Amino acid sequence: MQSLRIGIIGLGNMGSSYADRLVAGEVPGASLAAVADPRTDRLARWPDARAFGHGEALIAAPDLDAVIIATPHYAHTDLGIAALEAGRHVLVDKPISVHKRDAERLLAAHRRPDRVFAAMFNQRTDGYFLKIRSLIHNGTLGAIRRIHWTSTHWFRTQAYYDSSAWRATWAGEGGGVLLNQAPHQLDMLCWLFGSPAAVNGFCAFGRYHDIEVEDDVTAYLEWADGTHGVFITGTGEAPGTNRLEIAAENGRLVLEHDRLVFHRNESPMSGFSRTTPELFAAPKVEVEVFEGLDHGPQHLGILRNFAAAIRGEEPLIAPAQEGLASVELANALLLSSWENRRVALPLDAALFARHLDAQIAASTNQKTVRPADAGDMTGSFR
Repeated sequence: MQSLRIGIIGLGNMGSSYADRLVAGEVPGASLAAVADPRTDRLARWPDARAFGHGEALIAAPDLDAVIIATPHYAHTDLGIAALEAGRHVLVDKPISVHKRDAERLLAAHRRPDRVFAAMFNQRTDGYFLKIRSLIHNGTLGAIRRIHWTSTHWFRTQAYYDSSAWRATWAGEGGGVLLNQAPHQLDMLCWLFGSPAAVNGFCAFGRYHDIEVEDDVTAYLEWADGTHGVFITGTGEAPGTNRLEIAAENGRLVLEHDRLVFHRNESPMSGFSRTTPELFAAPKVEVEVFEGLDHGPQHLGILRNFAAAIRGEEPLIAPAQEGLASVELANALLLSSWENRRVALPLDAALFARHLDAQIAASTNQKTVRPADAGDMTGSFR
């Protein structure tokens, strides 16, 4: 089979990394055929690829099989729709869109089942999360009762937020930590446990930085089966924490510092509670540490899987349709905070869009827009 000809829109940190991997031959059966970015100084780095100043021109170019979209968030929707309608296979970076209404519009454009549409959720290749998912689905953990995830290891400086005119603004980025850093954890929450039924979000806007979007979030999550959880994230804590704890009938599973530890109950906790005659007893516990795990191929794994799925060799690890869940969850947490109430899912997409429009209209952002930040905004959002 002829090598897949892939074009990349957006040549910031991530887009450049994808381009380098393709050129280095790290994605079997695929090659870098075209690149696009409004910053034309970036294009010369890949002299053998056709160069374009904006994404629409790349999408319209002949002899192109697939498109990777690595742009600022808002551009994901329109560029993704254009690429799908042009008959390209598409891989879009996370989040698939800024808000649910746009995400639904993007997903509706995927009308051809013979065209692969994927999302860059690289944590789905992580050996630790794959093991957790296996322990959930094979019944080892038993019914899950509580989830607690503190993910505050995303420390960012003021210089980071000042590095681009669109960054950390409602009009340019559409959100803060929930849209930029934490989509990986939000995707994991939905991929491992299913989407929550309702949320209470407590978002602080510019708590640690001179920005208008959220940089500190505490969320209370409720699932339909009675499971509840707490999710904490932010970009202002140093040193940060990344600790996932799952309390289940058969014990407690903890992931922290690259160690996955299971405190396994000798008998399920609820059954023990109902049947023991003792007042202060608890099930006996054995401690198991899962060895031999690693973080997997990450972004490269998703790129390889995208190419393999196009060739019909593998199922997709991260179908774009599954990206809706993390967008909806992020939106629901913001809406809950703005309206100071519990928000049930599925989310009212139109209501959230009206709130986001109001935030954009009320913005007092005074960042100077540089030429590189204008146009179709196909720079990196990292």
